[in-house]
Amino acid sequence: MAMKIRLARGGSKKRPFYRIVAADSRMPRDGRFIEKLGTYNPLLPKDSEDRVKMDIERVKHWLAEGAKPTDRVSRFLEAAGILEKKERRNPKKAEPGAKAKERAEEKAAKAAEAAEAAAAPAEEPAKAPAEEAAAEETTE
Repeated sequence: MAMKIRLARGGSKKRPFYRIVAADSRMPRDGRFIEKLGTYNPLLPKDSEDRVKMDIERVKHWLAEGAKPTDRVSRFLEAAGILEKKERRNPKKAEPGAKAKERAEEKAAKAAEAAEAAAAPAEEPAKAPAEEAAAEETTE
């Protein structure tokens, strides 16, 4: 039997509450489980002791039996010092999407055009026709 240590969702709509359970991997997420190992309340502050509660001895027992923790549960176990910390690397996570890249390129092009326009020598402002006529009369 493929065992998992995973989260089973409870609570009402928009107010999640999770049980950390040992269950057969073929069972539904919130369905039948073999043993409740703890709780996780994501609504509590991150520094609260009641946010994640686990029966460490039973978790170690199930890990020894071959149960595989899910990613979120393995993070809890790493924080508790039960599992070794895995290196997680997702280099594309911080990379912007295609549309954001296009917007950035357009913005950079507009900024470059504005810089060129500001750097180009400013032409003398055009004189009013009356001033031009007066200037011509004085030179003659």
